[in-house]
Amino acid sequence: MKMQKQKTRVASCGLAQEGVEAAGATARAGAPSARRAGVARAAFVTLVAGGLLAGCGGGGDPLTNPGNVDNPSTTGGATLAFPYFQKCIFPIFLKQLPITQNGVTSTNTCAGAGCHDSNTGTGGALRVIVAATPIADADVAAAATDTATATTIRASDMYKNFYSAQGTTVFGSPIQSRLFDKPLLLNVLHGGGRIFTSQDDPDAKLIDYWISHPVPAGQDEFSTSSYSMFTPADPATGTCNTQ
Repeated sequence: MKMQKQKTRVASCGLAQEGVEAAGATARAGAPSARRAGVARAAFVTLVAGGLLAGCGGGGDPLTNPGNVDNPSTTGGATLAFPYFQKCIFPIFLKQLPITQNGVTSTNTCAGAGCHDSNTGTGGALRVIVAATPIADADVAAAATDTATATTIRASDMYKNFYSAQGTTVFGSPIQSRLFDKPLLLNVLHGGGRIFTSQDDPDAKLIDYWISHPVPAGQDEFSTSSYSMFTPADPATGTCNTQ
């Protein structure tokens, strides 16, 4: 029903525009008396058609293209933890991992050429800048309270990796996240084959934990609240929790 209404509306807009053009052509043709009558009819048609065209969107002059539509600014939102990504998730992308395809097992990295490398990769939405320089622990800590430091990190290659990886997840739900599902072949195909034999694989558990622990609402990706994801609770010295 909605599709039918949309088609009808589009057709009405087109007919309204044609009506205006036809009325204008009639007003310009014929004898003077006919032209005067044509002008009157054209004015009436334009008035009616203008109302129809205004409904086609844009406002203002109904016979011109609609104005630009701005996306509303976002407020709030959610994010995953950058400190955990850098220390616990990014190394997985560079690690030599066993890959099983068609019963044959070999080794490669997620960030390898032809896979998820940012320059030559062909695999899905995830892109990895292999040469990304790690952000110093002191800067990661400072970013929690210093806006300038946070802004600098967000312009880095490491942050681009974080942003790309985060984009393949559903916060709080690993089982719905491509970053988790694909290497396990959980009801989804993966051009790179099976990477993890089970959800108990140590690397799979790290990815699961990262996705399962988004930063609390109202806090950003550098929030110190994410430090509890390490033992002891310090990204610089702690080990990566998985449970």
